[in-house]
Amino acid sequence: MGILLNFARWLVGKTAAAGLILALGLAAGGLWLFLKDNVDFDDWRRDVMQTLSGERTKIEAALGDVHQRMDRITAEIAAERAKAEQAGKVADQLKGLESTWDRLLGNSEQQKANEEQRLKMDTMKAAARARAEKLQQEFTRTTWERDGLEVALGKKDSELRAAQAKKSKVQHYLENAWARSKHWVILALALYFLGPTVGKLGLYFGVAPLIAGGRAVRLTPELAVLPEVATSRVSAEIALQPGERLWVKAQFLQASDEGVTRATRFLLDWRIPVTCVVTGLIELIELKARAGGGEQRLTLSNRKNPQSELAVLTLPPGAAIVLRPSFLAGVIVPEGGKLELRRRWQLFRWQAWVTLQFRFFEFVGPCRLIVAGSRGVRAERLTGREGNPAPARRANQDATVGFTPNLDYRPVRAETFWSYYRGVNPLFDDLFAGQGIFLCQEISADGDASRARNFWSGLWGGLMKIFGL
Repeated sequence: MGILLNFARWLVGKTAAAGLILALGLAAGGLWLFLKDNVDFDDWRRDVMQTLSGERTKIEAALGDVHQRMDRITAEIAAERAKAEQAGKVADQLKGLESTWDRLLGNSEQQKANEEQRLKMDTMKAAARARAEKLQQEFTRTTWERDGLEVALGKKDSELRAAQAKKSKVQHYLENAWARSKHWVILALALYFLGPTVGKLGLYFGVAPLIAGGRAVRLTPELAVLPEVATSRVSAEIALQPGERLWVKAQFLQASDEGVTRATRFLLDWRIPVTCVVTGLIELIELKARAGGGEQRLTLSNRKNPQSELAVLTLPPGAAIVLRPSFLAGVIVPEGGKLELRRRWQLFRWQAWVTLQFRFFEFVGPCRLIVAGSRGVRAERLTGREGNPAPARRANQDATVGFTPNLDYRPVRAETFWSYYRGVNPLFDDLFAGQGIFLCQEISADGDASRARNFWSGLWGGLMKIFGL
């Protein structure tokens, strides 16, 4: 029952949208024709009626001429047939006068004259029949011409009645707009109703399997140490050792000890200014434990989004993780150290063009990263197990936060067509293979993909994804 109700709602919504498109299209077309037209409607109507009346008169005259020709041809056919019949009778009479006795003992001259006359009558009969047959063909063609003229006359009568009945300017321009654009309107409505379904069928069953069969992305062959991922919580307690520096977004800082110095860091990394501006990594608060003051503690939490939870990633020397900067809430670097950030471009891969992700950001230890995810950040650990030495796991693209660079990463087709068609899942999931870690949000930040993928948000998200943000 619920499926039927949803289908009915979908059908009503589609029908209403199609009706609105049709109405707006006709209104726009009619308005354009009205503004383009420089003559008065009444003058136009009078001219049209005069033109149609003149054309109708011409058709009637042509039809009258055709009827006259048909009468003439009918009379000529009758005359030729009568001539052929008369010649046939004379030939039969002459043939009846012939006899063997007359040929042997009769008047040979008369017999010869009768034979010549009979042959002449036969020739006349054949010629008359041929002319009658030719006239009959001409009569048939004339009837076709008559039928065409009668059809044309009927159309002119209909056009004349329509012009006489057309007393509204709005009706006139709407009808004119429909007559000029009906084929395009029908095509547009067909694309509106069937285009998305046909497109999704082609992408899911045609394009997606080809893309999923491409070579996976692997940024680092081996990784000496894996990051350590703490359990995500609504608030994160951070211990800042002397000399360590924390750069954090302002909305995440809840409380801090007085033993820290504060400053403003305008960009997280001056090598990627556009990335920092787009992902909000600007005007960060820089906190540093004072020398000789011992350990200082801070509390981080997202004041603007109660659904957001924080997880702390510890990257010891030799560890690294690929992370989307838009999920980054803060960075802690050790005393005397700096943030090591590598940009990895992947321009010549099909997967990059399909997923619109051409650049990856690799954070290298030693450092600590504070990552924010919707309802928490989950670390999926891929390790070899008995009977499964090369583990692999897929995740929803909307939920992927990052992964260790030693994993094989590639897009794979969504598991079911129906979930993709309804917009619950994107066309591709992320597949990770090897032995490492990848991070996911517990739920997609924007809810179901069906609510997140309108045109403008999809375009903006695509632009951010191109640059790995």
